[in-house]
Amino acid sequence: MTLVRFNNKPSKTFNSFVDDFFTHAPSLFRDDFSTTFGRQAAPVNIRETEQDFVLELVAPGLEKEDFRINLEQNNLTISAERKQATPETKVEGKQILREFSFNSFKRSFTIDDKIDASGIAAKYVNGVLTVSLPKKTEPKEAAKQIEIQ
Repeated sequence: MTLVRFNNKPSKTFNSFVDDFFTHAPSLFRDDFSTTFGRQAAPVNIRETEQDFVLELVAPGLEKEDFRINLEQNNLTISAERKQATPETKVEGKQILREFSFNSFKRSFTIDDKIDASGIAAKYVNGVLTVSLPKKTEPKEAAKQIEIQ
């Protein structure tokens, strides 16, 4: 086999092209996808409506009791922790492969003074935690007559 050089660099082989492709492939195809929550990286969508800001955090397989939402000064922290299944809940038979993992995560968000902290609400439905951060209603200044001098 001959090695062809271009600009003093060896040419790529088919195997290196395949390796490069899978190196840059989305994380769904890599082995470390299951550790995403372990690295404190729960995916979040944030949207704004006229009345509030809405955080949607994806955390499938958890129960609402696993979550903790804390507001301290202007820092909103969302965390979850689920312990490993106890040996008493083992299934019958020999475990061949175990890909389920029960890790924890923690996300923090800084909120400003436009948020009404007393009205923050959260619900967990079908693997998505939705946190509503209502906006403070700003008093509208009453129209006033300007006197011409």
